[in-house]
Amino acid sequence: MSAFTNPQDAHFWVTIALVVFLVLLWRAKAPAAVGKALDAAGAQVKAQLDEAARLRDEAAQVLEQIRIQHQETEAAAARMLEEAKVEAELLRAEAAKRLEEDIRRRSAMAEQRIANAEAKAAQEVKAAAAEMAAEAAQAVFARRLAGQKTDPLVDRALDELPRRLA
Repeated sequence: MSAFTNPQDAHFWVTIALVVFLVLLWRAKAPAAVGKALDAAGAQVKAQLDEAARLRDEAAQVLEQIRIQHQETEAAAARMLEEAKVEAELLRAEAAKRLEEDIRRRSAMAEQRIANAEAKAAQEVKAAAAEMAAEAAQAVFARRLAGQKTDPLVDRALDELPRRLA
């Protein structure tokens, strides 16, 4: 005899208990509850997967925006650097021009001062020469006229000589 058909065998009672248990589960509609629970868990997992996909898409969009902003920032920095170089070159050129004008102006002032000093020195030399010539002429006339009495016309001419030579 088989173990499943003999009521004195433990396997027989285990089989009967299993069949009763399965009938009770079926009567209690356990398969539908298990199905609903599995469906609910599946729906929750699907919702989580959908949420993860949505978050991944948002993260990809944010990353792309950050890349675009980074590129724009780098381009703006490059433009600013180029503008700063151009401005620095303009400032350097302007400073060189101002320095050149300052040197030219100072050179002109120095040349003017030298010319004034030369003119003043030449005038002083002329005045000294005229004075010496007048004194020499006066001395020569004085020696010539030493034997003669003074002539008012000659005296007046001698007095005017330094003024006319100056």
